[in-house]
Amino acid sequence: MLRFGTDGVRGVAITELTPAYVEALGAAAVQVLGAGTWLVGRDTRVSGPELEAALVRGLRAGGARVVLAGMIPTPALAFASATRNALAAMITASHNPYADNGVKIFAAGGLKLSDDVESQIERALESMSDPVPAREQAPNVASDTRVAETYVEHLVALFPDGALAGMRVVLDCANGAMSVAAPLAVRALGADVTVIHAEPNGTNINDRCGATQPASLAAAVVAADADVGLAFDGDGDRVISVDHRGNVIDGDRMIALGALQLQSEGALTGDTVVVTVMSNIGFHRAMSDAGITVVATAVGDRYVLEALDRGNYAIGGEQSGHVIYRHLATTGDGLLAGLRLLQHVHRNERSLAELAESVMITYPQVLVNVRVDRRHPNIAEEFAAEIRAGEAELGGDGRVLLRASGTEPLVRVMVEAATDELAQRLAEQLAEVVRARFGA
Repeated sequence: MLRFGTDGVRGVAITELTPAYVEALGAAAVQVLGAGTWLVGRDTRVSGPELEAALVRGLRAGGARVVLAGMIPTPALAFASATRNALAAMITASHNPYADNGVKIFAAGGLKLSDDVESQIERALESMSDPVPAREQAPNVASDTRVAETYVEHLVALFPDGALAGMRVVLDCANGAMSVAAPLAVRALGADVTVIHAEPNGTNINDRCGATQPASLAAAVVAADADVGLAFDGDGDRVISVDHRGNVIDGDRMIALGALQLQSEGALTGDTVVVTVMSNIGFHRAMSDAGITVVATAVGDRYVLEALDRGNYAIGGEQSGHVIYRHLATTGDGLLAGLRLLQHVHRNERSLAELAESVMITYPQVLVNVRVDRRHPNIAEEFAAEIRAGEAELGGDGRVLLRASGTEPLVRVMVEAATDELAQRLAEQLAEVVRARFGA
């Protein structure tokens, strides 16, 4: 049985993430979270409509009323969940290739589920009969085509009229769920917009484009003589930016710039920012120099969200491009983060390249994935001596991190060091030790 990973349930669509499984998941989610109204959205994958139909059957079997939002970004669905205080489910595999799909579930209020609630749903799922018993009831499914439109109107209203006037921006929509919403919002704020990869056909989502593959965006920004480029992932909760020279600006630098922007506005609660353990050591040092405290969490945007809520902090996120403005949204929102970045560049009258270069120095970081025999959630404890030896060789000028993947039988070995050569050598050495003991 598929289980929840760091961000919902994912698998190969139809063959692994089967309609029967998704139907049972819907019924189990209602059993744990309650009936009432459920909002359902999906990204642009060809498997989306079939899995949407299965999810609706499961939700209705539990007695829920379903409102279909259609093709919509995940943050738009979360916003609707928050404003309507409704439960929600998004059919998406985020940045994965089109052949995969998944389900992300939001509690009423647009909130990610805790580990405990996900475990309750898994237990309910295990006890489900197959197939889910049909429940006789009147038709209880409606459509609301204005969900995405309302989200765009909300974002635009957060900024002054003409906030991006005169800016030239290229948007890479990953042939995904931001293909309509992002161009509408950026143009509404006055920017001159060029759009690429916004013609979804069901199989081209994230295909050599988007936040995980921004090379075509970088080329388009340079070709268009644009100021900034923004690349979203398939469901729109991530964003990566590109400066006018074609340099990629990752989540660490975007979060650092966002934190400084909030600090200048007097809105950086507790002078604190929240990131995961994967954030570069250069980020930590830059924030310390700015008098900003860094709280580090496990990998996964929901863990960042939990820490943000505990401290009522304003911003956090992940190096991969999840950027969360918690006082403005309930989850990572690539479009909101992108708009804030564009506003920061516009206000400062400096290029994104200048701002990004000045905010932090990025230490060389090498990540090696080791496929192992099974998941090893306590991998850091099992290799504590080897980690200490690596850190001793770094002499305090870098760090070593081992962690288990949240979705696959992989161990991720990450080393940061003063030079690429040292980081590569230590990462490969440690990966080989892990491979020798636990390699698949």
